[in-house]
Amino acid sequence: ADGSYSDVMFTLPDRGLNDVSGIVGTSDYRGRVHRSLLTLRPSTSTTVLPQATTLQNQLSIVPDGGFLFTDTIGANFTGRDPQTSTLVRGGITYLTPPAGDSGAGRISLDAEAIAFRPDGSFYVSDEYAAMIYYFDATGRQIGAIPSVPALVPLTGGAINFNSVNLGTVGRRNNEGLESVAIIPDGKRLVTILQSATVQDTNGANQQTRNNTRLFVYDISANATPTTPIGHYVLQLPTFTLAGNGAAVDRTAAQSEMLALNSTQFLVLSRDGIGRGSGASATNSPVFKSVLLVDIAGATNLAGTAFETSYAPIATNGVLNSTIVPAAQVQLVNLLNPVQLNRFGMKLNTAPSNSTSLSEKWEAMGLAPVLEESAAQDFFLFVGNENDFQSATGSLNGAPFNAALTGAGGTGNNDSVVLVYRLTLPTYVDPQALDSMMTSAPRVFDATRTMAAGLAGGTTNASFAWLSGVR
Repeated sequence: ADGSYSDVMFTLPDRGLNDVSGIVGTSDYRGRVHRSLLTLRPSTSTTVLPQATTLQNQLSIVPDGGFLFTDTIGANFTGRDPQTSTLVRGGITYLTPPAGDSGAGRISLDAEAIAFRPDGSFYVSDEYAAMIYYFDATGRQIGAIPSVPALVPLTGGAINFNSVNLGTVGRRNNEGLESVAIIPDGKRLVTILQSATVQDTNGANQQTRNNTRLFVYDISANATPTTPIGHYVLQLPTFTLAGNGAAVDRTAAQSEMLALNSTQFLVLSRDGIGRGSGASATNSPVFKSVLLVDIAGATNLAGTAFETSYAPIATNGVLNSTIVPAAQVQLVNLLNPVQLNRFGMKLNTAPSNSTSLSEKWEAMGLAPVLEESAAQDFFLFVGNENDFQSATGSLNGAPFNAALTGAGGTGNNDSVVLVYRLTLPTYVDPQALDSMMTSAPRVFDATRTMAAGLAGGTTNASFAWLSGVR
């Protein structure tokens, strides 16, 4: 009655904090899902708010529990870097830290995206292995979708899934499957590599990482298929780090996706500039946008040498001329200063504060507006990743201080959610679709019964009249 909305949000941390308080490299962080309760009171005011966090009260987020992941034998996962070590279970090769490491014997997981099925089971994409894990509703692993051969990283001819050093082919270090989504009818799973494979780029030239890959899996009969039925090229935007119009020298990696229908997707693409970004923290952000992507007219590479081997789809970032990439257009510009100023947010980061946009935006969700006059309107929630940059953090019961310091800003890098209202005429709301599929047989049966009754009544009367005449 007061115009507010209530919902539940599930969020997914990644592999934990890095290189803080005596922790060298990654931490022994147990993968998990957080549950929060949301209350949204949309603002329609155009008044510019001053930069003060106390005025940003349109969205309330209250932690409400969650659960830890466990693997097929009931053990927790670890955030530790796997390097070259592996283990095999059920015929599937998983990554594990080397012997003697704090996470040895457990599966290394750098969780990046989550997608739920109607029964509560869900998929999680992994940045380490570029594979997808399948869990039941309690967080117990019940399967996995392995990486395609073209993404397996090699160093000197040997498999090496470390997250620090660049391999010679395969997925780039620390740039695995960054997003995952299920199309509205629940029959297809879609995932995207964060940026181009090594074989499609020119080494350290970041602007050549633009040709990444989108995979489609059929999960209608088998929840964990081994090979995709769709494999497409998505060309990511490129930009200039300095933002001065000079030659491009960076690629805006993709960090999240949502499925609108079987061919169209929202894809969150961003630069690495903003609060918490370290060396480039004093630069202003250049590109953070939600793209509308359509694969309907793109070339399907599933089953070809581009997937089953390391045959490159591009040379130094230039796409093979025989391949048609997915179509795309910018839908939402997160760097719109007018929209940000309405809520006291700012772009400048020299120095940054709690109202500055952070570096990494890696989460999206859609919720219906529920207005009969605007049936195609939805709220788009866009969330950041803060890399555990907190002065009062705790890991496995031990406190840590990972607060921001230096010219880019000081203090905590808060978790932030931006909310937009969009009209999405091609979006198939999975909840509405499920309701329709559930209720349609009942409606048809009732209609058939009613029609038969009406027809029967009319026919019987006609026969009675004819009998009388005869």
